[in-house]
Amino acid sequence: MIGRLNHVAIAVPDLEAAAAQYRDTLGALVRAPQAEPDHGVTVVFIELPNTKIELLHPLGENSPIAAFLAKNPSGGIHHVCYEVDDIRAARDRLKASGARVLGDGEPKIGAHGKPVLFLHPKDFNGTLVELEEA
Repeated sequence: MIGRLNHVAIAVPDLEAAAAQYRDTLGALVRAPQAEPDHGVTVVFIELPNTKIELLHPLGENSPIAAFLAKNPSGGIHHVCYEVDDIRAARDRLKASGARVLGDGEPKIGAHGKPVLFLHPKDFNGTLVELEEA
């Protein structure tokens, strides 16, 4: 059901410093910051030959990333994102097998302009999983 790894998301306390580290130290292609108010984050995508790294920084006090950083002040891996061909079919199959879809269960438009869903980390070995329709 899942396809390729779309990205690994890392919550960071200092977006500019983290982007500079990937650009200047690792020599990666770093995209411009992009505000995502519907998700409460500012994102920076790091383009790699086989996938992406998504740096996440809180956008506003109610950001879920602010809560994550309160527990993990240095930052850390927040979620992994896998591609699926049909997000609603994937959701229905997962729910039928007992997996919990976060929120109201309806896909939202993500940072790439495509439908996304998040799956409860307790159902996936402590890892928050994002699905994105390819």
